[in-house]
Parts: sequence; C-alpha cells; structure tokens
Amino acid sequence: MAAITAQDVNKLRAMTGAGMMDCKKALVEAEGDFEAARDILRKQGQKIADKRSDNATSEGLVLASVNEEGTNGKLVALACETEPVSKVPDFRNLVQQILDSAVKTNAATKEDLLAASQEDGRSLQDHITDLMGKIGEKLDVVAYANMSAEKVASYIHSDGKKGVLVGLKNVNGADVTTVGRDVAMQIVAMKPVAVDKDGVDSATVEREIEIGKEQARAEGKPEAMLEKIAQGKLNKFYKENTLLNQEFVKDNSVTIAQLLDKTSKGMTVTDFKRVAIGA
Repeated sequence: MAAITAQDVNKLRAMTGAGMMDCKKALVEAEGDFEAARDILRKQGQKIADKRSDNATSEGLVLASVNEEGTNGKLVALACETEPVSKVPDFRNLVQQILDSAVKTNAATKEDLLAASQEDGRSLQDHITDLMGKIGEKLDVVAYANMSAEKVASYIHSDGKKGVLVGLKNVNGADVTTVGRDVAMQIVAMKPVAVDKDGVDSATVEREIEIGKEQARAEGKPEAMLEKIAQGKLNKFYKENTLLNQEFVKDNSVTIAQLLDKTSKGMTVTDFKRVAIGA
C-alpha cells in the first residue's frame, strides 16, 4: 500500500475542499490514487444527498447580480438545513460560485446552470454534491432566475433569505435606481401574486369568486346579489395582491402603478421574480 503523506492529504483537500480526515481516509481507501480518492469523496456527497433528500431546507442564501447596462439580472438561491451552515465561508463561497457561473454562462434554466462546467471541468452540481459530503447536509438550488428587460432592478433583504428581480419598461432614460429598488422591496414585503390582474391565473380567480359568494351567503345576502358582491371582493383581492394595484408601502397615497408613472410617464413592470427561502 502506498504511503499517504501530509502533502498528499493537503493536495486532495485543495482539489476537493473536503476535510483533512475525509481526504486521508479516501486516499487510504484509494491506495494513493487521487482520481479514485476524488470519486470516493464525491460518492460520500451523493450518499448524503440520497439519505437526506426528504429533509427540509429552510435556511440558506439568496444572491443577485445585474449587468452594467441594467438590462439583465440573475438571481440564485441555495438552501441548506441549518442556519450555522448558511454562515460558513464554504457555503457562502459556493453560492457566489453559482451566481458567477450563471453570469458567465447566461444559463436559461436551473438545469442548464447545474450542468455548467466549472474551471476543473466538473459540473456545478458536482461541486454542490462535494460540499454536501463535506458538511453533511442537504443543499438545494431552490430558485434560479434569468431576467432581461429594458431595465432590471434587484433587491436582497437584510436576512439574505429573500430576493427579487423586477423588469421595467418605458423608462425613457429616467434614473430608475431608487424606484427600482423600492418596487423590488415592495415585492419582498407584500408578496404580490402577479404584476396586474391579467396575470392572475383563472383557477385563483374562480376560487376567489367562490369564496366571495360563500362569505356573502353566510352573511345572509340574497342569492341574486352574490355575483356582484363576489366581484367586489375579487377587485379587493386584485388591489391587495397584484403589484401595480398595491398601495406603495412607503406612501399609501399612491399605487405602484402611479409611483412608476410619476417617475417616467408610462413606465410599468413587465415581470418579477420573488424568492424566499424557508417561507
């Protein structure tokens, strides 16, 4: 059996990021073969991934990046099981690596992003699996967004677990730094279900109408009035749950639509992506 030196252990550790004892055990098992040792460590990560696949991931970190032109934004969210893991440098560095890879590859989907080749030739998913083997927790890329628009704004909440990308159009050369951030913060705080009422899916509309009718019926309202009352309740739902119709949290005298129009005539939101880990 080949003698395993401290230099060998450090070399494997530098290659994989795994702990010293794990590297030593892998090298011993692989009889000094570095590639075989890397495979052993990767299998350890996969075993943990399989074993803990049903575990809840309610902690983690969300990061976002918007290009210099402000026309494209990327947002990634990596979730883990416990708060202490979300604070360790290896975890936070991995989230940054995921975001950097998204920017570099302009991946269209999460699947494309996870398959993206890294500097060592392995996929991003391999790197995530490796860290699972090192820390012993399930890690999951729970969200990825790649958004393009005339202008894209981003916001990451102070807890690092909530983030938003929002696309704007009809900017007309206006500086949207402040209003873009304000709208993104609104989305984090108020959790709109759609940009406007036209974006609310039909199943939700039907459910809200039925709820409105049942509430009115329970209040003893005449059957002939139920549809009208339910439509009124639906309009209230739109006001409270669609972004452009919501009152601005910093100034409830204006809606988000009015806020945007005051900044630049006709400016509006084309799309948004809200991510919240553990919520």
